[in-house]
Amino acid sequence: MAEEAPILSIAGVSLRFGGVRALTDVSVDVRRGEIFSVIGPNGAGKTSLINCVSGRYRPTEGRILLSGQDITHMRTNRRAAAGIGRTFQNLAIFSHMTVLDNIMVGRHHLMRSGFLGGMAYWFGGAEQEEIAHRREVEEIIDFLEIQHIRKAVAGQLSYGLRKRVELARAMALKPQLILLDEPMAGMNLEEKEDMARYILDLNEEWGMTVVMIEHDMGVVMDISHRVMVLDFGQKIAEGTPEIVMANEHVRRAYLGEAVEPTE
Repeated sequence: MAEEAPILSIAGVSLRFGGVRALTDVSVDVRRGEIFSVIGPNGAGKTSLINCVSGRYRPTEGRILLSGQDITHMRTNRRAAAGIGRTFQNLAIFSHMTVLDNIMVGRHHLMRSGFLGGMAYWFGGAEQEEIAHRREVEEIIDFLEIQHIRKAVAGQLSYGLRKRVELARAMALKPQLILLDEPMAGMNLEEKEDMARYILDLNEEWGMTVVMIEHDMGVVMDISHRVMVLDFGQKIAEGTPEIVMANEHVRRAYLGEAVEPTE
C-alpha cells in the first residue's frame, strides 16, 4: 500500500529580510496524525518557519503544500479556512472580551449566515447556526477544563489560563493542522503537565496533526513523534526524539555540549 501523502510539505523554503537570511532551503514533510516538534536555539528561525506556514510571512523561495494543495501564496484567512490553526509565542487574545467570546471568534469563518441571515435571525436560520456553534464551543470549554472562567474577561486571567484560552480559540477553527508556538512558555510545572496532556488528547482524540515549537526538552522527548532541529535558519537534523538528541551536531548547536572527536 502506498504511503499516505503528508499533510504538510515544506519544500526548499528560504526567507530573507533584506540581507538577513532567516531560513535557508528548509525542506520537511509532516505526516498526518503526528506530533512534530521544531526545536533549536533562539534565533534559529523556528517562528519564521511557522509564520511561513500560517501565512504571516511569504517565503522568498520554495513552496508550502497543505494536503497536496500549494498554499505558498494563499492569504492567511484562507489558510485558516483550509484547516490551519495556530497559537502564538506572545499571547494574541482579545483581552477586553470574555473567554466565551474569544473562542467564538475562532468559529467566525465557519459561520454561513451573513447579513440577510442576521436580519432573519429569529426566523430560524442564524439562530440555529449560533446554537450549533455554541455547542461546539462548549465542547472545547469542557475539554480544556475552563468552565469556571467561561464568562470571565480574558485579560484578567492568569497567564496559564490565557494560554489555554488561546488554544481553545485555535481549536474552534476545527483545524486539521494546528501550529503551537511555545505552548509551555512561562508556565509552572503543573500547568506544563496539563498543557502536554491537552496536546496529546488533541492529537489522539481530536485527530489534529500538531506542529509545535517548544524549548522544554522534557516535553519534546515525551510527546513528540518526530523532531526537526533548526540552527541559523538551516535544518541540521530530523527524526525521532531519541535519534535527534543523540546527534553530535545537535548537541553542539542546541545543547552547547562539547563533543569529543572520535579517533
